Amino acid sequence: MKYEDLFRLEGRIGVVVGGAGGIGSELCKGLAHYGANIGIAGRDGEKVKRLAREIEASGREAVGLTVDATKREDVRRMVEAAVQRFGRIDIMVNCVGTHVDSPAEEFREEDWDRVLDTNLKAAFLLAQAVAKQMISQKRGKIINISSVRSALGIRSGYAAYCASKGGMNMLTKQLATEWAKYNINVNAVAPTFMRTELVAPYLNNKDFYQNLVNRIPLGRVGETIDLVGAVVFLSSSASDFVTGQIIFVDGGVTACQ
Repeated sequence: MKYEDLFRLEGRIGVVVGGAGGIGSELCKGLAHYGANIGIAGRDGEKVKRLAREIEASGREAVGLTVDATKREDVRRMVEAAVQRFGRIDIMVNCVGTHVDSPAEEFREEDWDRVLDTNLKAAFLLAQAVAKQMISQKRGKIINISSVRSALGIRSGYAAYCASKGGMNMLTKQLATEWAKYNINVNAVAPTFMRTELVAPYLNNKDFYQNLVNRIPLGRVGETIDLVGAVVFLSSSASDFVTGQIIFVDGGVTACQ
């Protein structure tokens, strides 16, 4: 393979679940820019369809797919729809996630279940369903969006979130080990705070923002485009010998803990 081909994604098919969110939409656009055709999956059918039209206007094929990733049958139908449209799935990026902020001693059982179902159960259901397709193709790339909270605690409020993302990291490693024989690479990207609509209320708090960036060696929060390089790398031939890894895109936070 030539060096210039290592990162090219022309002709590859990527499915981004949670693709209409702040991080997911950036990754859809980034993968499309490097040549991939994209299935954009999420709960909000109108949002995924709008983004699909935007990507198609840029010259790539795209389709919006509606899915509740916590439901096995929904996930199965999503994979079937993507394969029906494109013929295969080369890349699956899991951006599905939620968070409930509550002290551990007050955390409600229903909130715990919702966070673990969304962040961890869905990661397994998505990987399992898409792996069945990738096994038949004899290759594939699965990428989970994790978090620095998979490796670092925080003073209060993140019991379920930290548990779910820590579980996601170990799930990533286990699936990488099991599916290597099928030439399926399974990795994760773990960001710190990214500037999205979801976290804007936190970042608009001056004290919170200053305390946050004081802990980040590079002195700023992440922008969603900061994740594109890592995800393109893990989607491309450049990472064919990389599996079971967690890449922290965090401005150096985990390096100094």
